[in-house]
Amino acid sequence: MTFIEEIKQKAKKEIKTIVLPEAEDIRILEATEQVLKEQYANIVLVGNQEKIERKAKEHNLEIKGAKIIDPNTAQNFEEYTNLLYELRKHKGMTIEKARELVKDPVYYGMLMVKDEKADGLVSGAAHSTSDTLRPALQILKTAPDTKLVSAFFVMVVPDCNYGENGTFIFADSGLNENPDAESLSEIAISSSKSFRQLVEKEPKVAMLSYSTYGSAKSELTEKVIEATNLVKQKEQGILVDGELQLDSAIVPEVAKLKAPNSPLKGEANVLVFPNLDTGNIAYKLVQRLAKAEAYGPLCQGIAKPVNDLSRGCSSQDIAGVVAITAVQAQKN
Repeated sequence: MTFIEEIKQKAKKEIKTIVLPEAEDIRILEATEQVLKEQYANIVLVGNQEKIERKAKEHNLEIKGAKIIDPNTAQNFEEYTNLLYELRKHKGMTIEKARELVKDPVYYGMLMVKDEKADGLVSGAAHSTSDTLRPALQILKTAPDTKLVSAFFVMVVPDCNYGENGTFIFADSGLNENPDAESLSEIAISSSKSFRQLVEKEPKVAMLSYSTYGSAKSELTEKVIEATNLVKQKEQGILVDGELQLDSAIVPEVAKLKAPNSPLKGEANVLVFPNLDTGNIAYKLVQRLAKAEAYGPLCQGIAKPVNDLSRGCSSQDIAGVVAITAVQAQKN
């Protein structure tokens, strides 16, 4: 059974309700049909009901099992306007501005999650990451035990003996541009928890660099070394090592040569990249050249499950992220 098939089976054990606020995107409607057919989540589509139903009909998609809500005609429009106003008035929010924002499907969807009328939200097929995360942070806030919101991808590489049978977490590959050592340590800690939550195996965390154990020395390598030490200080139960080059982290034969004393033994399954450039480029390379499944950017550190999508995502990708979001909601 593949990673995503296992996730779907877990989602079926306790059905959660996931909001999709980009309901006029055909990929969202295709994913909705798939989710409803496989019955691993309830779906709320936010948008103009007539347009959504017309587009579904034009493409012969069956979405009757989904709940469709138009913020402009929703019975709780004023209630959500007041809720948003109360949440943000200390930041200068006016009731007029709140009323306009509630008409936005992403804001309305976040308020549904805040109001516990839904368990999680998936967006990003037609929005930038900032357009998804801004309302999430404004409305849902960060999780109590989290210092930093970050993003990761679950990468599932076919016919691969590395990682956890080809499954990895890549972080941060979607949000934090140039994290300092403190931030990098928080990304590593959150990513290890996400791996354990989703894959249910021991996370083995590699703090990646262009250097292994001092083969090069610069501000860049020192940042990774400091971040590794901070992870060890904060969470002594995490199996972590760095700084490591990629081959030293995931290839046992190379690890024996370059890092013979590494506790990872070349078996890392959580790869923490030194900045967003490397993390984003790496996930796209692996996705395209190795034909890997890439699920994300998934968010960690928000009080409720909210996940971003790559704007180049397929309907299959979206359906997979819905399943992951549902499982995160179970754990939440």
